[in-house]
Amino acid sequence: MSVINVRNLTRDYGAGKGIFDVSIQVKKGEVFGFLGPNGAGKTTTIRHLMGFIKPKAGDCQIGGLDCWKHRDEIQKRLGYIPGEISFFDDMSGKEFLKFVSDYRNAGKDNRIQEMLERFELDPKGKMKKMSKGMKQKIGIVAAFMHDPDILILDEPTSGLDPLMQNRFIELIAEEKKRGKTILLSSHMFEEVERTCDRIGIIRNGKTVTVDSVETLRERHMHTYTVHLDSPELAECFARDFDGICDGNAVTVAAKQSLETIFMSYYGGEGNA
Repeated sequence: MSVINVRNLTRDYGAGKGIFDVSIQVKKGEVFGFLGPNGAGKTTTIRHLMGFIKPKAGDCQIGGLDCWKHRDEIQKRLGYIPGEISFFDDMSGKEFLKFVSDYRNAGKDNRIQEMLERFELDPKGKMKKMSKGMKQKIGIVAAFMHDPDILILDEPTSGLDPLMQNRFIELIAEEKKRGKTILLSSHMFEEVERTCDRIGIIRNGKTVTVDSVETLRERHMHTYTVHLDSPELAECFARDFDGICDGNAVTVAAKQSLETIFMSYYGGEGNA
């Protein structure tokens, strides 16, 4: 059963900008990675899912509800981290989290303290004086505080140091085990490889592939044949690299990294 459904979604801004006939589905309990460079259409797709933009063509649903018609209900149910987080600068982090908690009716059984401790964050200071990393942590706490079943996360570890990125990856793995449904847009290949069941790659506003990480690797697998000086050396080489030995020759298969696979869809371009 798909919890998040994007079907033939189109938003044409002209000059080749926008999204065109985008279709993705995220199943219940799945972590879905959404990959693409800046300007490829990830955030535009997510803004449709959040009900911030009305589709020009196609539609999107979350939990069977139309994302535009039922945006208020959907926004209260799910956890969301925007790609560009905006705060009330004159508020302290603590005041902002209370504001969000009251809006969501999170009650006393919220996860605020748990998340603050996990990400080693003291939210008492003014937002305008916080670093990018501290603001990102506030955004993470706000998204997870009410323990939502559905999470939409747009570049959630932007600005975090490697230790906190790893803490976030651990959090996603835990939430996945708890059956949460998560759409994760990211530039961090390790983050996606370690957490996602399937991946959708978007280029120039169009989805170019949707598959599991393992299927993508198998599809982009390369085989090499190495010739050694003797059958004995060939046998040793085959054992060390899990190859197939045939006399002096050894054939080995090499799976590509997710980053290499991603770049193959972009032809090494740095297009946005």
